[in-house]
Amino acid sequence: LLEHIVPDSVHVLYKGQVIKSGDKSLALDLETNGYAGVIGQAA
Repeated sequence: LLEHIVPDSVHVLYKGQVIKSGDKSLALDLETNGYAGVIGQAA
């Protein structure tokens, strides 16, 4: 999907809170590595 749509901003929600925001690089990181690392930082 990221090959066709270039996001301006990306937000990760966890338990009703925005825990991380970023740009296309965050979306690519999530696509490659998943959400576990981002959620682990918030826990």
